[in-house]
Amino acid sequence: MPNTALKAARQAAGHASQQAFADALSKAARQLGLPIVVSVRQVRRWESDSPPWPQEDYQRLLTHVLHQSVEDLGFRPPWDRGTHQGSTRPSTTPVTPSAPTALRGSLPRPVGLAGSQPGTIGADYAIVTEAHRRLYLSVAPAVLHRAVAEHAGLGTALLGETAGVARRVLASALAESLLLLGRIEFFDLRQPEAADSTLVRALQAAGEADDSLLGAAVLAHSAFIPGWVGRLAEARERMLAARTYARRAPTSADVLAWLDAVEAECLSRCGDHRGALALLRRAEDILAAGGDALSPDWFTWFSPVRLHAFRGNTELLAGLIPQARTTLEGALAELPKTDGKQRTVLLADLAAVEASARHPETACALLEQALDQLAVTWYATGMERVRDARRALTPWQDTAAVQRVDDRLYSWSATLSSLQR
Repeated sequence: MPNTALKAARQAAGHASQQAFADALSKAARQLGLPIVVSVRQVRRWESDSPPWPQEDYQRLLTHVLHQSVEDLGFRPPWDRGTHQGSTRPSTTPVTPSAPTALRGSLPRPVGLAGSQPGTIGADYAIVTEAHRRLYLSVAPAVLHRAVAEHAGLGTALLGETAGVARRVLASALAESLLLLGRIEFFDLRQPEAADSTLVRALQAAGEADDSLLGAAVLAHSAFIPGWVGRLAEARERMLAARTYARRAPTSADVLAWLDAVEAECLSRCGDHRGALALLRRAEDILAAGGDALSPDWFTWFSPVRLHAFRGNTELLAGLIPQARTTLEGALAELPKTDGKQRTVLLADLAAVEASARHPETACALLEQALDQLAVTWYATGMERVRDARRALTPWQDTAAVQRVDDRLYSWSATLSSLQR
């Protein structure tokens, strides 16, 4: 089996090709004063099914560029090799509820105890993964994060004891669990660094499952992380990888439209509103055309309503206020009642629209509705949008309506709750 751990880490770091990775390693060698040049042939050997143990200088380069230990990158030291060349021994480090770092160890390959678990282990594990997927809409993020982290730790440990079809089923469910964990860390808890690390592990698990579509979903989520802070080139590199993975499997219109929506949001946050709107129009055309391929069961975070929410936010950022109001009001009217997190985002964006239109009282009424929803379902991304809208109300901050919003935003309970989350 190829060294998917290294390949996934390489791609997640933005090095789409082996040549790009070799160039990055060679550049790092010059910066570190190491008299070596890394060739594509060397990278190819490292990503093979029997990766040689890197020499000391190469180990330094790999850990410097990818920020993981060589063991986490799929290499096995020569003094620890058994009959399965290039495999990694299952970790014996206990996974604790408060230590998500336990998930950062390399995914074990089937050695020693491989096949000791029953053939139903993958399906059994997936049942809990599916339950977590449904719980995401209603359970407090910090609470669900602990449960999903524990579940991902269990899956990581079991992977070393599983072989054959059961291993692929287990790896796919583990990849979904890690993807959910990364989504919670990024969108709900606003921990982008933790999310980036978790998504690398998700990509590695998807590689173990040979699930290209799940790999595309992980890579597209990872593009949000640089895209939200203005690193457009890195976001585009990750989106290129995501689209490449998506081409390897039958891909539904919903997934293809979502990929466009993700890239559009990255472009919009980096100031390219025209490019973002063009991608969103293409996404709408894709949805209208439809297709024969069905979306996978785990693809639950996108719909035509969500696409309208993407578009409304982009129109708002582009200063197209009347269009944004129409788009966002339509999305809010169509949004399922169970989607409280997205409701917060839409209400806050509509409040920003009304602030831009110089309707402060209407904006404040919408913000109070958003805060009501946050009290029921916490969502860090939603709170960010609320604060963005409140900043747009600065010219009216001495009015009674804005001060009511401030009283709620900065009450004792709200401030402590925000800090604790």
